[in-house]
Amino acid sequence: MAKLILDKNMVKKARDYANRIASKVQNFIDKNTTTTIERATIRLLGVDGLNKDDVPLLNVVIDSFINELGSGILFPFVNAMYFYNISAQKLAEKISKEKIDLKKVPSLQAEKVIAEINKLVKNACLVIKKRKNERYKLIEKLGNPSKPWLYVIVATGNIYEDVVQAKAAVREGADVIAVIRSTAQSLLDYVPYGITTTGYGGTYATQANFKVMREALDGVAEEVGRYIRQVNYCSGLAMPEIAVMGAFERLDMMLNDSLYGIIFRGINAKRTFIDQCFSRMINAAAGVIINTGEDNYLTTADAYKAAHTVIASQLINEQFALFSGLKAEQIGLGHAFQINPHLEDSLIYEIAQAQLVRDLFPDYPIKYMPPTVYKTGDIFFSNLLDGMFNFTGILTNQEIQLLGMPTEAIHTPFLQDRFISIKNAKYVFNCAKNLGEQISFNKDSKIVKRANQVLKNAVNLLEEIDDIGLFKALEKGIFADIKRDTNSGRGLDGVIKKKNNYFNPFFIELKKI
Repeated sequence: MAKLILDKNMVKKARDYANRIASKVQNFIDKNTTTTIERATIRLLGVDGLNKDDVPLLNVVIDSFINELGSGILFPFVNAMYFYNISAQKLAEKISKEKIDLKKVPSLQAEKVIAEINKLVKNACLVIKKRKNERYKLIEKLGNPSKPWLYVIVATGNIYEDVVQAKAAVREGADVIAVIRSTAQSLLDYVPYGITTTGYGGTYATQANFKVMREALDGVAEEVGRYIRQVNYCSGLAMPEIAVMGAFERLDMMLNDSLYGIIFRGINAKRTFIDQCFSRMINAAAGVIINTGEDNYLTTADAYKAAHTVIASQLINEQFALFSGLKAEQIGLGHAFQINPHLEDSLIYEIAQAQLVRDLFPDYPIKYMPPTVYKTGDIFFSNLLDGMFNFTGILTNQEIQLLGMPTEAIHTPFLQDRFISIKNAKYVFNCAKNLGEQISFNKDSKIVKRANQVLKNAVNLLEEIDDIGLFKALEKGIFADIKRDTNSGRGLDGVIKKKNNYFNPFFIELKKI
């Protein structure tokens, strides 16, 4: 494929700044845990379900031990399992019924408890490894679809209706199915339970719903003869828990961004950074491809003027992903085709941005998002705009292409809307399949000059962030023109400073998978 002529010194500077920015935050992350991380920890042991008041057992357990979480939940929880000789699920149920108080359980010999914890942790990690290996075997059997993968969404609110729409999309040519999460679920500091049929603007992310869709996609994959990937959202206040659910049910991609929840959902920055680290460790172990959310910046800020903020954020997100153990093939950085289409040479600027992202992250499965901001009820123009987006995607070798819909600005897509979008993408991808190999970029061209200017602006921004710190940068509204205070926002009360005796071997064992 053609490559831009980028200033190599600028590229190195950008990554050096991003590494320093993320390292400072990582130092803070390592000193803290959260209520969600502790819930995810015992979810990994197999705890799930609700109490008689429909409150998740995981929340009941953690809330009952909230003042002691600085040492972690694992030791006292497994100590009680050992003492009473019961399973993790039974212990959670007894705690919920107030038959056992973790704070009052006699402490057994530490060596025995630690040995039991290590065994349980390894068994949980073996489950994740087994599910990951199932994916590899199915890919070997069915084959991978060729790239770019056609990524479409379903969002009915009813998981069974989602299945109907997902299967129809796969039969038309979709390779990746994303189940959009019910509106505002990211603000829930718990995970809903069971199969759901009443979501608003999407379907609740529950382990049972994950399982229903997984079985459906595996079935239709056999029918069409290619592996089909399943996506859901691993973000919000329950981020680490949802990562566990995704690992157990063999999801293939999860939307997992370091900054999205802070900027667009008002979730506390401290809480988000800590949670994303552990959730990404689980994603890494499960072989999940993460998708980041830089595309969202351009829905609130001008895409032409704010292009450099996307690059800066991607570089920061990359560092956090690497710190959590994600491999290159799992880091699906996101961006979007959102420049005003009525701007002269807008396609030149879109190609420059897309190629810049591709060249900065050559080994990553970049996720490219469709135009939405300038769509109206004109479905013919909308479909044409999506065609230009698809053309840019194939030209610049984007690997995961989320398809735009001709009715984007009108309603949740119907089956025929997806058919039109998939038909559009398949035509463009076929007719321009090898076009990128036939061209080269002139160093004096508008495309190269624009890309280098965006890169230079990103370096300047990263230098500023390195100087003031990422928390302060968020307070200033550097990303998406939205300001977020470090010491406010949802979930701050769930941040807990680790004590010297904090113990959670999942942080080590997950990296061995």
